[in-house]
Amino acid sequence: MPGETVDILLAAILIWIAWRTEITADLFKAVVLLIIFGLLMTLAWVRLNAPDIALAETAIGTGLTGALLLDAVAHITGKRRRRLGRSDRS
Repeated sequence: MPGETVDILLAAILIWIAWRTEITADLFKAVVLLIIFGLLMTLAWVRLNAPDIALAETAIGTGLTGALLLDAVAHITGKRRRRLGRSDRS
């Protein structure tokens, strides 16, 4: 019974974070929420007794993809600053 409660709570949190990620207008916040979603998906895979998929989710889905998306957001916001006449140092 307690395991089922954890699973239901995890599923509800995953749905809520996915929804928040979808409606967020701020790119940086959306990427951070996506990283949190990936970490919680890792926990879900562990609960499903799939440690190999959990490792892949952590390394590729959360780590690599999160880092690449954060870099992309930095480039996008840097280009916006240059276009508005601001320097990257501000």
